[in-house]
Amino acid sequence: MIVASALTDTNTRELLAIASFALFIYGLSGMTSPKTAVRGNRLAAVGMAIAIVATLLRPSIGNIWLALLGVALGTAIAIPAARTVKMTQMPQMVALFNGVGGGAVALIAYVEFRSTGGFHTVATNVAVFSAFAAIIGSISFWGSLVAFAKLQELLPGRPLTIGRMQTLLNATLAALAVAGAAAIVAGSHSEPLFVAMLAAAGILGVLTVTPIGGADMPVVISILNALTGLSAAATGLALNNTSLIVAGMIVGASGTFLTRAMAAAMNRSILSIIAGGFGGSGQSAAAGGSGGSVRATSPADVAIQLAYATQVVIVPGYGLAASQAQYAMREMTKLLEANGVQVKYAIHPVAGRMPGHMNVLLAEADVPYEQLVEMNDINPEFPRTDVAVLIGANDVANPDARTNHQSPLFGMPILDVDQARSIIVLKRSMRPGYAGVDNPLFTNPRTSMLFGDAKQSLAAVTAELKLLVATPTPA
Repeated sequence: MIVASALTDTNTRELLAIASFALFIYGLSGMTSPKTAVRGNRLAAVGMAIAIVATLLRPSIGNIWLALLGVALGTAIAIPAARTVKMTQMPQMVALFNGVGGGAVALIAYVEFRSTGGFHTVATNVAVFSAFAAIIGSISFWGSLVAFAKLQELLPGRPLTIGRMQTLLNATLAALAVAGAAAIVAGSHSEPLFVAMLAAAGILGVLTVTPIGGADMPVVISILNALTGLSAAATGLALNNTSLIVAGMIVGASGTFLTRAMAAAMNRSILSIIAGGFGGSGQSAAAGGSGGSVRATSPADVAIQLAYATQVVIVPGYGLAASQAQYAMREMTKLLEANGVQVKYAIHPVAGRMPGHMNVLLAEADVPYEQLVEMNDINPEFPRTDVAVLIGANDVANPDARTNHQSPLFGMPILDVDQARSIIVLKRSMRPGYAGVDNPLFTNPRTSMLFGDAKQSLAAVTAELKLLVATPTPA
């Protein structure tokens, strides 16, 4: 009896909440390095488990067995999905999980509306926070579903827009959602009005993401993540749940800072990204369309260049993830390092399809964190780099971003790969990247193209390297 009383005591719940968000913060700090990221994830997971327990101990929880059933079902779905998802599908999973969070927030707001007689029995500030959470959660849910569909290629990656009417339609939907929220907070208890508000916000979420092209998708995921965090924090304020407030604020703040950093890395404003229109399907440009001729090479020639280099810089892109070539790449670079070649990895902030995609991919292949070099630090290294190897990277090394005012990439900071003494590009074909534009780097006189699946190409290069290293140099 004493134990049961202690567990349901308000002070106990508050202590558990403090412990949970302390673990959230400490776990997040572990994400600063791949060496501590796993531990950080586990600490944050423990914090979430404590937060769930603290929530279930609230007297107003209602049917606790129904809540536990929901936890069990969610666990049964999430764990197998997380364990079996491929690295190439991680962006889709992040978008989907983020959308589920936004959808949960919108549903909680709807339940609160119904259970309080249309917010009739709660304070005005609770109604404000709940309405805000409902709108933002609905936008995040439906927008994340569209992002998932684009990444999964269920929808075209190119911008889908209705033209000049798009902005006006989006503004109208936003105004309708806000007007509905204002009417509800002012005293309207109409359930159809609340549903209409959710619908307007949901359509706005869909129409906001569909015009955004694939090249901007990493930033879109970050924006939606920030929105979900803000809506969760608002829900926490409405429910007086400290853990949810802190967790939502952490997600919202970190997502906002990440969005700003990534937008700066692309030299684009957040408003221009939301306006859409950037990033095609990657099917419109013809081979060699940027002028000049393309020079193909062979694994043997690439191996010779690498074996006699002093410094090699690897530039990973989404193609590395798509072919699951990170282990073959690591085997090759280990051989180079054993032969006295200095190897570094150039990381562009928006390489891949989600924030930090390349960092996670390389960490999975046990690439030392110290060898991962950010764009601003690696760019001065390229003029003294003997060989730069692009593996599935494209737009992040397109020189048009510096020189071609007509290019949609113009002004975007890039990796200065074209300044390396020799450039090797591993690609399946001459199809352009997510931005849908040609890359003059491919016709650079110092560039050689090794066509084919990256994993197979790297394995072939490694086999040739082993022969070179094993063969003694003639006196």
